Amino acid sequence: MLNRVVLVGRLTRDPELRYTPNGQAVANFTLAVDRPFTNQQGTREADFLNCVVWRRQAENVANFLKKGSLAGVDGRIQSRSYDNQEGRRVYITEVVAESVQFLEPKSAKTGGENQGQGNQYGGGYGDDPYASSAPPQNQGSSYGGGNNQGRSNQNQRQDDPFADEGQPIDISDDDLPF
Repeated sequence: MLNRVVLVGRLTRDPELRYTPNGQAVANFTLAVDRPFTNQQGTREADFLNCVVWRRQAENVANFLKKGSLAGVDGRIQSRSYDNQEGRRVYITEVVAESVQFLEPKSAKTGGENQGQGNQYGGGYGDDPYASSAPPQNQGSSYGGGNNQGRSNQNQRQDDPFADEGQPIDISDDDLPF
């Protein structure tokens, strides 16, 4: 039997960090994950998945991720139930994260207040709430800060992120994923 989940999405709110009575950290957050297809109106929908992470990873998530942050989650699906105050049985299905990867550098500006624009689940680029997380191309940046001079159209998407037109590539340590 196999129970494995791999997700990439943006946090819909800041993670909520709590501690159990015996001192174990637990963080809850919701991840908005785009569906790979569009609906009948031609817009892309998203699923909002509840995630829980434990121990040191929970503290890291609470300290370094915020609403709009891009994150990767590797874990498993778990179902549980309890009786609420009215005596009704409540069922909860959530992703128990075994690993959470921070997919943007700490200095990345996500969220509507930093970009001057945003979407309904707290980050991204452009007016489309289901747009991809690619940065807008009119910012004049090439991957890693290469020289953009001599391009006929700054808004044209660069297909090869490693094309540097023979110029040195300026990369800071913050740009490296390791």
